[in-house]
Formats: sequence, C-alpha cells, structure tokens
Amino acid sequence: MSISDKTTGIVRNRYNRIAPVYDLMESVIEIAGYNRWRGLLWSKVEGIIILEVGVGTGKNFPYYPAHAEITAIDFSERMLERARDKAEKQRIRVNLKQMDVQALEFDDDVFDTVVASFVFCSVPDPVRGFKEVMRVCKPEGKAVFMEHVISANRILGWLMNIANPFVVRIIGANINRQTVDNVAKSGLILEHVTDLNGSGIFKLVEARKKSSA
Repeated sequence: MSISDKTTGIVRNRYNRIAPVYDLMESVIEIAGYNRWRGLLWSKVEGIIILEVGVGTGKNFPYYPAHAEITAIDFSERMLERARDKAEKQRIRVNLKQMDVQALEFDDDVFDTVVASFVFCSVPDPVRGFKEVMRVCKPEGKAVFMEHVISANRILGWLMNIANPFVVRIIGANINRQTVDNVAKSGLILEHVTDLNGSGIFKLVEARKKSSA
C-alpha cells in the first residue's frame, strides 16, 4: 500500500465519521453562497454523459440537468448512504458508486463533462486525481471544479497554513491547496478561472481535455 493509499483511508474514515452531521455542519455556508455557486457550476456543464466526483451527501442533486445521464461517485460509504437516501426521496436519476477519484474504474474517454465541488481539497494526491479526470473525459471534454484555495494575501495565506493541520484532522479538508496550479499540472487545459466572491479563495475552474487529433 502506498503512502497516498494509507492517507486516503484516513481521510475516508474522517468523512465516514462526520457524514451524519455533514449537512448540518455546512448549512450556514450553503445559504451564504454555496447554493448560488452550485447553480453557476452546473450551468457550465456540456453534453449529456456526466460524472460528478465527490458527490458527498448529494448537495448538487437539485442542480442536475434533467436531460443528463449522471454517474456520481464518492469514496465514503457513509456519505453515499445519505446520498442514496436523498436521491430516493427527491426522485433523482443518478448512478451512485463508491470509488476513489485517484483510481477511477471507468474506461478512457467516457464522459462529456466531469464536475466536482469542494472535493480536491480532500484528495491526498490531487494531481493524480485530476489526471484521472482527464483520462475519463472524452477528447475535448470539459472539467468544471468549484474549489477553495490558499489566499494570495501573505498574512491570510500564512494563517491558513498554520490552521491547515487542525482543519485536516477535524474534517479531512486542506485549506491551503494550490488547486488551479494542480489542474494545470495534470495536463488539463485551463480555459477560465472565476473568483466567486472577490476574496481570491473560492474559485470556479473550467478546463478541457486536449483533442485526440
């Protein structure tokens, strides 16, 4: 077992632990802005064969395009249990699977768009995860990510680095990731990066897989 695999197990256990209270924990920030941003995120989706990475408890279900064939994955079985219950109650058509974005169990060139919201802060090897996203995208397929990143402000960035070990231990999410750079390192082509609230911390990242030609 590799170091990243061991770390993945630790992070999965943390999300399994907080799954019963996860929606409650994030209720305030959802109302404050996340809900609005999720609508923007899903407005960028192209095509009909869609993969959502890190579905969690199913917070994006209300924004799924009605015409789409959506597969949604998460590595936490407890999160997926809550997502399945929510999908049944809301009558959401989605194929839910337990899977790790660092090792996706799909063939190459399958999906028109891959979507993730606040996921890659928790992936132990984010570049590896983005490379897997690129692999399963069709040539010229789209990838759209809503993520938080470390602040470019020196003082705030320093404070985020100081706080990061404590945040990771509590909920498994890193608050000091350079996610835009990690997307570029994976080989995905950056098309557009939107600052969602003017702070420079919350980003909507649009990227694309190269053509096979």
